[in-house]
Amino acid sequence: MNAYVESVVILICINAIAVLGMSVLTGFTRLFSFGNAGFMAIGAYTTAILVVEYHLPWVVAVATGAVLAGTMAFALGSVTLRLHGDYFLITCLGFGECVRVLFNYVKFTGGAQGYAGIPGFTKLPVAIISLILAFFTAWRVIHSKYGENFTTIRENEMAGEAVGVDTFGMKRMSFVLSAVYAGWAGGLYAGYIQYLSPSSFALAKSCELITTVVIGGLGSLTGSVLGTIVCTLLPEIFRSLSGYRMLVYGIAVVLVILLKPSGLYGYKEFSIQRIVSFITKGTDKKGAVS
Repeated sequence: MNAYVESVVILICINAIAVLGMSVLTGFTRLFSFGNAGFMAIGAYTTAILVVEYHLPWVVAVATGAVLAGTMAFALGSVTLRLHGDYFLITCLGFGECVRVLFNYVKFTGGAQGYAGIPGFTKLPVAIISLILAFFTAWRVIHSKYGENFTTIRENEMAGEAVGVDTFGMKRMSFVLSAVYAGWAGGLYAGYIQYLSPSSFALAKSCELITTVVIGGLGSLTGSVLGTIVCTLLPEIFRSLSGYRMLVYGIAVVLVILLKPSGLYGYKEFSIQRIVSFITKGTDKKGAVS
């Protein structure tokens, strides 16, 4: 495989893991977080430091970064998820920016100059296997009792409380899961890019994750992966347009939202059976006309 194509596929896999976590939070629980880039930064820097400074195996380092991100989300969610309205969103935004500024000034992480010398352990097989594992885990969670509770909160939180759903506990679980996925993706990103800069985890990254979920379709894991492919490939395809490539990307986002308000795969999952059924119906119609 061409080295450039391989690098793009790896980037798609890494982004997809972070987006899957955001999909559980936003698409299924209807909570919006502008702080997940901060959790990615925690996972990335934790992984880098443990591998470079303490010579731990990268698997252990990535897992530690993901767990640390989840622990931070548990602590943050225990306080902020009791708030209603936009307070949770604003608090997450502030958290993400605090993490970025902290890494920007702490010398141990390289500060504004960045953290270099990270081994390149995120190869194509690692990225693909990680994405498959992340998707399978998210699928199992969503199609369990927890997933039903997430959906209940999304549709009507008050009704969920009335029937005995621990809405606070479920929202916190969803938030923690999204943070673990973000930390996981951040750790893999560190082993892919081999250099970390706080600017890579700015507010724009959190916005990108939410936008990708919306484009792929709320309430759809396969839609989130599809949205990631689209949102990762578009800037690469129009890279030759230099400064205009983000304009093209923005226009594409607007078109998708206008033409498909529910997203590319909103509230549906990819199904071979559905495709076969669609083709069969088309064949039957042609046969009836003839």
